[in-house]
Amino acid sequence: MARRRTKSLVRDIDPDPIYGDKLAAKFINSMMWDGKKSVSEKIFYKALEIVEQKTGENGFEAFKKAVENVKPQIEVKSRRVGGVTYQVPVEVYPRRKQSLAIRWILHAARARSGRSMEQKLAAELIDALNGTGGAMKKKDEVRRMAEANRAFSHYAW
Repeated sequence: MARRRTKSLVRDIDPDPIYGDKLAAKFINSMMWDGKKSVSEKIFYKALEIVEQKTGENGFEAFKKAVENVKPQIEVKSRRVGGVTYQVPVEVYPRRKQSLAIRWILHAARARSGRSMEQKLAAELIDALNGTGGAMKKKDEVRRMAEANRAFSHYAW
């Protein structure tokens, strides 16, 4: 254990250039492949324009609501007790909620068929905004799994 100060585990990222928001920057960084950040930014901003055209509301506000809708409240973690592994439901910490929501939205958007990534991402954001789509399905699946294993909640520590 360190005798002096401990190293910060959280890297501070710069906000995105257009909206000045760290959530958007984190989303862009998560979407990025092979270090091509400019491509990722173009896809993200184009998707927000498409969302704005289709829904009629501010694209960035719709994005924030969609991420908020997908954030899980509870998940299961494996705990090994006496040679048996239990799936124990635990509350999700705020940083993990955000990263899981981003990951699920991107995975669901990439899994959609056809079209360009901008259109797939916009469609997934609109679905998440309306409470449907692949990311919301994943959230519900995780919640159902946690509720099914509620009997093992006393193993959480």
